[in-house]
Amino acid sequence: MIGIKGVGMTMLAQFLSEKGIEVVGSDTNEKFMTDEVLKKCKIKIFEKFDKNNIPKDADLIIYSTAYNEKNNPEVEALRAMPNKKNMIYAEALGEIFNQQFGIAVVGSHGKTTTSAWLGFVMHKAGLNPSVMVGARVPQFDGASLVGKSDYLVAEIDEYQNKLQYFQPKAVLLNNIDYDHPDFFPTPEDYENVFIEFIKKIPKKGFLVANIDDPIIRKTAQVNCRAKVITYSINESADYVAYDIKQLNNQQYFKVKLGVDEEGDVLGDFVISLSGKHNVYNALAVIATCIELNIELSQIRTYLEEFEGTARRMQTLGEYNGATIIDDYAHHPAEIKTTLEGARQIYPDKKITVVFHPHTFTRTKALINDFASSFGDADKVIVIDIYGSAREEQGGVHSKDLVREIKAKTPKLKVEYIPTLNEVEKYLRDNVKRDEIVILMGAGDIFRVGENLVK
Repeated sequence: MIGIKGVGMTMLAQFLSEKGIEVVGSDTNEKFMTDEVLKKCKIKIFEKFDKNNIPKDADLIIYSTAYNEKNNPEVEALRAMPNKKNMIYAEALGEIFNQQFGIAVVGSHGKTTTSAWLGFVMHKAGLNPSVMVGARVPQFDGASLVGKSDYLVAEIDEYQNKLQYFQPKAVLLNNIDYDHPDFFPTPEDYENVFIEFIKKIPKKGFLVANIDDPIIRKTAQVNCRAKVITYSINESADYVAYDIKQLNNQQYFKVKLGVDEEGDVLGDFVISLSGKHNVYNALAVIATCIELNIELSQIRTYLEEFEGTARRMQTLGEYNGATIIDDYAHHPAEIKTTLEGARQIYPDKKITVVFHPHTFTRTKALINDFASSFGDADKVIVIDIYGSAREEQGGVHSKDLVREIKAKTPKLKVEYIPTLNEVEKYLRDNVKRDEIVILMGAGDIFRVGENLVK
């Protein structure tokens, strides 16, 4: 597996390894958040790309689309091996997924949490599913579970239209919010990928859809021939959450069935994750589990027991009496909802956000939205953009984002600090007791937190 440390590749590597398949991989020697999972699986990794890494007796080579023959000597070497079977990551995942009762969790935000949560409840309820998640799940001891049943729950990414390789039996669609402008030139191009995907659900399958999302409300029913199960907060849908309350680190809410005012009440639910977005995620899990005939008492119990995934508002520990939190948010909508949730939990604390923008194309295309998304913080530090290996570097700078944030939210303290090392030194010198520090981004910002709490 070339580029094995990527989150999707690691998820697939663990799954294959636990199926009894011998897996070896290659990547750079950089520290990744996936290193822990690969080490636990005892997968051999070459920490440098070299054409000699490719085992002569390998039955299959799977490579990340971050790499091609121009930027990777191993992918280049593959071109000279016409008899060596190879495929990109999404094709390989699709081959596995399509052979089972594949339940795809898709959407712009919340895929990781929702797929892990659904898989956890199904697993605890005895459905024995296989589960593949794009992050480490502490309660799975890794990024995947290998089950004995035909169910496979998988988080599937829309980037580069990876959805084309999958034939789902059921789909959970959380939201559609324009992203990946380097691949999708317009919001319409982005939306169409999801529309084409839900068209593929067979009549006997089902779609669980968040109809508070305006694009899903407009497109789900007309494009899906399967049963459509809707969910919402406070609006009419098949599953409606209402009376939401935050108490300490838990959220309490009620759920009713049906679109009428007097819908059947399913009763009270408690979840251990903060933020309105996690009520939506929980609703998707509840609706799917009921469709899979899991008893309500089990759903209620295991929904509350779920503790979340790595890098999703994950408390790393304390430094100097301050709480250090790591979060993967890298899109304006994710930042906004994550910070709203953080403010619910810590209404009176000073919240400092260190934001590591991810990709030049996203930062440039969505800069106005980014600038408006930090309103629930007290201070924001922006560091240099974490560019993707796939894109042209440049065209926008973190200083541009700092300037826009200051213009949109004049009362917010905003600062530019270029590097991880400099930001770590700044935090060591300036963090105060009882402060909340949230390290945010899809790159390697988590390293700063790990160093602080050590």
